Formats: sequence, C-alpha cells, structure tokens
Amino acid sequence: MNASLKHFAKAALMLACLSPITLPALANIPPQQSTAILKTFGDTSATDFRQFLEQIGGTELAKNDDLDAAIRAFLDNTPLLAEQQNQIHRLLGLYARIKYGNAAIETLGQLVAIPTFQVDGLAQYDNPEFIRIAEKLQGFAHSFNLNFRNIDNRVYEVSLEGAGDEVVGIHAHADVVPADPQSWVLEDGTRLDPFKVTLIGNRLYGRGTEDDKNGIVVALYAMKIIKEEQLPLLRSFKLLIDTTEEIAGDAIRYYFERNPTPSYNVALDGGYPVVIAEKGYGTVMATFARRNAEGTGAEITAMTGGLAANQIPLTSVATLVSDKPAELAVSLQKAGNEYAHDNGDNFKVTTEVVGESVKLTVTGVAAHSSEPESGINPVARMLGLINSLDGKVAIKHNHITDAARYSTDNWGLDYLGGQLAIGFSDPFMGPLTTSPTAITMDEKAFKLAINLRLPKGKSSEVLKAEIAEKLGVWSKKAQVAVAFDYSIAEPMHRNPEGEWAKALLAVASENLGMESRFGSSSGATSVHDLPNGVQFGLARLELKYTGHTNREFKTVDQFLLDLQVVTEMMGRIGQLPEL
Repeated sequence: MNASLKHFAKAALMLACLSPITLPALANIPPQQSTAILKTFGDTSATDFRQFLEQIGGTELAKNDDLDAAIRAFLDNTPLLAEQQNQIHRLLGLYARIKYGNAAIETLGQLVAIPTFQVDGLAQYDNPEFIRIAEKLQGFAHSFNLNFRNIDNRVYEVSLEGAGDEVVGIHAHADVVPADPQSWVLEDGTRLDPFKVTLIGNRLYGRGTEDDKNGIVVALYAMKIIKEEQLPLLRSFKLLIDTTEEIAGDAIRYYFERNPTPSYNVALDGGYPVVIAEKGYGTVMATFARRNAEGTGAEITAMTGGLAANQIPLTSVATLVSDKPAELAVSLQKAGNEYAHDNGDNFKVTTEVVGESVKLTVTGVAAHSSEPESGINPVARMLGLINSLDGKVAIKHNHITDAARYSTDNWGLDYLGGQLAIGFSDPFMGPLTTSPTAITMDEKAFKLAINLRLPKGKSSEVLKAEIAEKLGVWSKKAQVAVAFDYSIAEPMHRNPEGEWAKALLAVASENLGMESRFGSSSGATSVHDLPNGVQFGLARLELKYTGHTNREFKTVDQFLLDLQVVTEMMGRIGQLPEL
C-alpha cells in the first residue's frame, strides 16, 4: 500500500471511530479534572496522542464520568458516542498544551520581536518588518507540514486541508499598535522592551502578546497537532493572518476580492466565550490649521496623544515656551493640581523645566479605546487642563488652544457622548463611547482624532449627520476654524445557529467555567463583515484587556489555556458532520 493510500485508510478508520454527532453533548470533563490531568501527566514522555491516552486510561482520573470507556473505544478504533467524542477532543487540547506549551511560548517570543506596526508614509506590504514576519510564518507553516500562501504581503494564509468543500476561516492579525518604549515601565521601576517577551511572575509582557500574535501562535500549533496526529477533517481550515487590522483593515478586503470567502469565520481576536456582536468603529478627525499665536504669555508649541486612534495612552505631554520657564512651571503645577482635584483626583499632573520650555505631563491609565471605562484618558484631561488655564496662567492662543477648546466644549471627560448630547445605548451591546485619542502635528496642522464605538440603535449615517450638525453650530458660534472628516462603520450583530455555534459555546464555557451565552464586544475584528463571523476569545471579558497599553501582557496560564481551547475547538468543529 503506497503512502497516500495508507494515509487515506487511516483517515477512514479514524472517521469510523469518531462517529457523527447527532445530539448536542458535553465533554463531561470539568476544569478541575482537566487540572488534575495536567498536574499528573504534565511531564509525560508520550510521543503521540494515542500514547498519551494509553497513559491516562485505567487511572483513577479516567474512571470519572466513564472517561476510560471513551479512551478504550478510541484506542480500539470502535465508534464513539457523541459525549465520548467530545471527551477525546478535550484530551487532545490538554495534550497540545502539555506537548507544545513551551514551544508555543518560544514562537510567541519570535513573533513579538518583529515590530510590525504602521510606519508613516510606508504601506504595510512594503514594510520590511512585515516581509520578515511573513518569512517567519512561512517557516513555521512548512515545518508543521501546513500549506502557506503570501497574498501580496497583505494576508498570510495557512491551510489545513480536510475533506469536502466547506472552509472555516480562523482570523488573527500580525500588525500591532505602536509602542513608546519610554512608557513601558512597571510600578516597581522595571523597564521593559515592548518588542521582547519578558516573563515576570506569570506574565508574558510584550506588544502583541494579547493583541494578537498570541492568536496566530495558538492556531498554528492547533493545526500542527491535528495534522501530525492525522486526525481526519470533514472540512478545511484556513488561518488568515491580516496585516492591517489595527489601521485601515484594507488587507483583508484585498484578500476577499481575490479569494473565496469561508462559509464560517472565527476571530481569535476578541472575547470568550462567543461574541456575536461588535460595535461599529468610527473616527471624527478634527484638523486645525497652524496659526500664529496671539496674546501674551507662554506658547504651547507641541502636544502628544496616543500613537494610534484606537489607543488611549498612559501620558499626554505638552511643551510650553516661556521667557520665565521656572515661574511658568510653578503656575502650571498649581493649576494642574486644582484641575485634577476638581475632576476626580485620579490622574497626575507634573511639570518639568527643560531649558527655556516647560514640559507639562498628564498621566492617566492606558487602555484600548474600545474600553474607555477601563482607563483614565490623559489626552482628554490635557486638553481640558489647557482650556482651563484662561485667567490662571497667561497662555497665547493658537491652533492647540483651539483644539483644547473644541475638545472641552464638545467631548469633555465624558466618554458616553453626553457633552455633545449624542449618547444612546443598546441593551445587549451597551452604550456609544467616544474618546479623544491620537494627536498628530506637522508644519501645517494639528489633528485630533475622536474614536467612536457605535452600538445598534442609530445608523452610522444618522449619527454622522447629528455630530456634523452639532459641531458645525459650535464652530460657527465659537469662531474656531476647523475641518472635520468622518468615518463611521455600522455595528455587527449576528444570531448564529447550528451545531458550530453550540460547539463553540460548549468548548469555551466548559473549559473556562463561564456561562454558556453569547456576548457582545466594543472591538471590531476582521470578521465584522463576513458571513457567520464570531469572536472566539482570546480575552476574558471579565478581566481588563491589556492590548494597546504600555504594559500589555498575557499570563502563561491563560496562554496555555488558549492553546488547549483552540486545539479542542478546531478538532471538534473539524469533525462535526454538519455545521
């Protein structure tokens, strides 16, 4: 028998023993039992999955819930009940974690070390760092015996072939938001390199450990183990690695203009257990033409904000030039302390004299802009502080003070749109949120981005018209020259049906001890506009999301659990007779 026929025969045999699921079934291996298996067999010398099962079979751990019967049936190549099949897939996830956990962490480190963030004036597909990561991913895929395609350096496709025409798309992304190395400092003073995975305690620090190079890694290893164990699949998987998810999102659109769209799409770039609704992503960009300063006093010459529109930074820094910088610093510190006291006292204002200038810094709490409630926005507070200086500190008026007035009058410190009276909420998806985030300056203009997250309840066009009308009235009344550009996408809301949705919920909720119900997210992913698109992890929505922050990390425990869960999910989804 030649190799291909031998492989086909083995696959047919495996299909026989992994019988079709006709009714929803649980795996009946609770997290406590999984933990006990990991503890007992964590140092196993098993060379393959079947040997791992042989080691577990017959032990006290296997006797619980008739697990031993499922193992024996699998090893004897006899048909499995639906519940037994799910138990085998649960054990497959545990085996993947034990065998490849350390290797997966090493791979994560190699990907994080490649700084794949947007560089001004350079397309992602021309950026040498994206070419580097493509070559790295191709090397992993080929060593795992998986098919790899680089679609014009926009999307990297890794395929695990199965029978039939159905394809399940697994979505992750290789691009990350920028990182300011100066702000990557822990509370104890430890300095971190954002582009190097640093293990401190149980935390793996580094840009992309949470968003979203971890998703790439766990999917690759899940595909690897299914491939090397020669588990049959009734459909194919395609891991689609986007390169522009954090910016325009045009790469994934480029891919689907040239390639078939998978019938089912799962993003490993959101929250557990299964997220079926995503808010629409929007930006209101205000551009203030540079103008000569008017009046007397110090002049604000520069200001910083987030490095991306979807990033609430740790700090915002303004530079003020004065012929009496020491006196200015004292006045600014006094005004800053008063402003902080009057606005919650949950952020810090500091001043520093640097030559003839004063560096004014507002320090808040960094966050992803989709979760403004989890941070303290220093950009909004810096603009509010600057606007409050009239009558307290002599400041010349220019394009930056115009922006401060605009932000304070229309957006303020409220992230629910209350200042502009545009707020609304959906019972399932939550409220509209608004956050001043990115600031860019050049020789011509000062630009301030307001990041929006739009739930159901009001169309993007209606919201855009409402905001434009209100800002137009303000601009005319305030006599501030400002140009506005709007980009607001519709929210996504799905009601997925079928065995695939039940399986996703079961795998996540059983492993993580979560309630088995669909959720909503404020973050948009690459499945936003795709059929049967949902998020499946890898974040736990009950915990603060660290992506986009200056202390981004993934705990070792959660990373290994993600590897376990995604492996089980792909094995289970891959062998369902119908999705």
